[in-house]
Amino acid sequence: MIIWMIIGMAVVTAVPRFLPAFIVDFATFPRWVDRWLNAIPYAALGALIFPGILTVKPDAPQVGVAAGLAAVLLAWLNIHIIFVVLGAIGTVFLLTV
Repeated sequence: MIIWMIIGMAVVTAVPRFLPAFIVDFATFPRWVDRWLNAIPYAALGALIFPGILTVKPDAPQVGVAAGLAAVLLAWLNIHIIFVVLGAIGTVFLLTV
């Protein structure tokens, strides 16, 4: 009985993940929908990262904000992602020493 439950839960969670991948291949969307869909990963990433920026140092949220701004500046300058992350870490380090 337990194994059938596990298999059922796996199918129920797998179908909504794989089905859109197959549907998108056959569907064509207007240009504005494509642009909107392309923006979703960036919006989701921002929603995941922003709360962490404010809680880097709970008693001093400006440290996280400064590190976030440093990362945005480095990314805007087309610096490699590793150096963007290292720049944000370095900013936090320098402001908390």
